[in-house]
Amino acid sequence: MELEANAQTTGLWVRGILQHEYGVDIDKVTWLTTDEGHLAEYRDPLNCQMLPKGKRIDEMLYSGEIAAAILGNDMPSDPRISTLVPDAAAAAKQWYEREHVIPINHIFAVHRDLSKSRPDVIPELFKMIVASRAAANPTAAIPPFGLEANRKAIGMAIDWSCEQKIIPRRLSVDELFDENAAALVAEETAS
Repeated sequence: MELEANAQTTGLWVRGILQHEYGVDIDKVTWLTTDEGHLAEYRDPLNCQMLPKGKRIDEMLYSGEIAAAILGNDMPSDPRISTLVPDAAAAAKQWYEREHVIPINHIFAVHRDLSKSRPDVIPELFKMIVASRAAANPTAAIPPFGLEANRKAIGMAIDWSCEQKIIPRRLSVDELFDENAAALVAEETAS
């Protein structure tokens, strides 16, 4: 079976949910990706291929060339296409109520060299992020802020990245944070 999936974070979460919630053997699926990885040294797993040049996802779905696609907001309003999960909103709510995880799609990262050469920059960046978050529309659905509030989601993303052969080994959540970030985490926990 061929299935279109974005090579980025959304694909990670969807593949993990298909595997863990619905029993899909993701290693038996050929995943077509539309984007290159964000890192030059990254290589897709062997069961991933780039979408053929000149092909369009919607046309491939309509013609039956692919069985399914991860579309998100790009879901066509064509009666020939329907969601794999019949009531996706209800399923997402039930999953959240059970797991207490909002899938992380973006994370602010600072290169290790900057953290070591300019450790003073890290707390300033953190303050700017906190301030911008405080200025956000209060009715917006905002994922939790901070390491501890996201520890389970980060751990799940690490586990699923390892299972999906996106990373070569399972990391601990704490390995992702150097001493300067760890100091911010300690402040976050204390406040």
